[in-house]
Amino acid sequence: MVITGGRIEPCVGPVIEKGYVEIEGKVIRRVAAGEYTGDDPQVIDASGCLITPGFIDAHCHVGMWEEGLAFEGDDGNEETDPCTPHLRSLDAINPMDRAFRDALEYGITTVVTGPGSANPVAGQITAMKTAGTVVDEMVVRAPCAMKFALGENPKNVYNGKAQQPVTRMAIASIIREQLQKAVRYSEDLKRSQEDEDTDPPELDVRCEALLPVLRREIKAHFHAHRADDICTALRLIREFGLDGVIIHGTEGRFVADALARAEVPVVCGPLIGTRTKPELRNMERDNPARLQEAGVAVSLNTDAPEIPVEMLGTSLAMAVQAGIPREEALKLITIRAAEAAGIADRVGSLETGKDADVLIFDQDPVGLLVRPRNMIISGKLIK
Repeated sequence: MVITGGRIEPCVGPVIEKGYVEIEGKVIRRVAAGEYTGDDPQVIDASGCLITPGFIDAHCHVGMWEEGLAFEGDDGNEETDPCTPHLRSLDAINPMDRAFRDALEYGITTVVTGPGSANPVAGQITAMKTAGTVVDEMVVRAPCAMKFALGENPKNVYNGKAQQPVTRMAIASIIREQLQKAVRYSEDLKRSQEDEDTDPPELDVRCEALLPVLRREIKAHFHAHRADDICTALRLIREFGLDGVIIHGTEGRFVADALARAEVPVVCGPLIGTRTKPELRNMERDNPARLQEAGVAVSLNTDAPEIPVEMLGTSLAMAVQAGIPREEALKLITIRAAEAAGIADRVGSLETGKDADVLIFDQDPVGLLVRPRNMIISGKLIK
């Protein structure tokens, strides 16, 4: 398959005013300027159109809280234990959730979906394509990150249950204690491998789940809205040498310099909505722009079903209106989102060897509920 004649915004490197994208199997074979002169049997004419990578929602819960259902489809928060790193979102995601179809219709080809923020240590996050019916076949990476949560949500969940945490001190303590246990577990495993006379530690599924986090093999995603919670996340990231990402970062602009110094990205959003709880009282739509101006790597999320997943492009339009330069805008829902999820080797840009997730637009995609004219996912023409 070859897509020809369009303006290409690859989201890495310069824009190609007129060129082509060549696809072989499930991956991109070539992205080049000029006229295509080959003899590929399937050619899509994109003259007068914009060609972009597939969009990525960098943080949501689609398939975990199913639309149109109550408790029966609510599988995002295990509110019986504040420390659940061993829980896998892969075991809860329902790809038949209507939200996947909505995402697909509006060019969102990958979602980063996982547990909610009830627990300080919430569980494993999955990055997956939005086309398909069998979750295992849709996976880009599972797990791609571990979910941690700070602030108001864990406090509210466990207040009145006569157990920790009911303070920010206890939330941080639970996270720190479990990470310390995982460090000790890792050291004991290493000793047993180096010394045949030393027995390995008894299996601990919580510690096992955290080993990839400690080794920086997957990201540590910290739900944090308030500036003080963001700084607590930075402290924990620093203490344990984690590959950390701040999710939401509503007051991130107040500590933008600290985030920039730490080189910790922020997945901002949702930008659509009202200040429905105390942590959101300082929500402003220019937060992504102010963070980016300070040198922080920024991407966007819908937090769906908090807002509909198809509002990702509309959220981007609002971020542009609030100060994100248009020439940088698509990166917030493509390559920056992929980097925040640790999947930039697969998706997020139009480059040789990456998944052939390609969108063709006959109008500016940065706008209100704009649908792509054509969509290719993993080399397959969807529409």
